[in-house]
Amino acid sequence: MNKEVASKKAPAAIGPYSQAIQAGDAIYVSGQLPVDAATGNFPADDIAAQTRQSLENIKVILEEAGYTMADVVKSTVLLKDIADFGAMNEVYGEYFSKPFPARAAFQVGALPKDAKVEIEVVAVKSK
Repeated sequence: MNKEVASKKAPAAIGPYSQAIQAGDAIYVSGQLPVDAATGNFPADDIAAQTRQSLENIKVILEEAGYTMADVVKSTVLLKDIADFGAMNEVYGEYFSKPFPARAAFQVGALPKDAKVEIEVVAVKSK
């Protein structure tokens, strides 16, 4: 049975979707914009701060369901500008260690609220 996961420490979904869905041992976290749940705003306009906020949002959603960033097996990073890849990657590397999750990262035409980054993940509990 699928179970909705939501954390008040992360921004609420702004449409007909869940912050995350747990299905068996896996949890699927929806794309997280760099919105600070306390203010409703981006922390700053630079890619490093926005990447950090997106990952912090993911972290608290995972924690709500008893998962950690170490349980992440796959991520997708959407970038407004692929030139931000290096700076995003630096911050991203602070949140994961070997074995790193599988990942796709690519530039998109636009992101909601004119964000510079959006990140989604899939995590699986180790048995």
